[in-house]
Amino acid sequence: MLPQGLATLTDREREVVTLVAAGLSNDEIAARLVVSPLTAKTHVSRAMTKVAARDRAQLVVIAYAYGLAAPLA
Repeated sequence: MLPQGLATLTDREREVVTLVAAGLSNDEIAARLVVSPLTAKTHVSRAMTKVAARDRAQLVVIAYAYGLAAPLA
């Protein structure tokens, strides 16, 4: 069963979740996406809210469980 909000993630939020799962900080995500750190933090926060993740660790677990991230080969 998919977390309720997974389907409602925007493309940018999915991208941010993938970067969180890769271990990047908000500042690193901001640099990668060429946005402000506050914008990156907002994307992370909204994604967490949509999938009902209580913290970044749970967001990473959800990302791996539902195919938004994959282990490196």
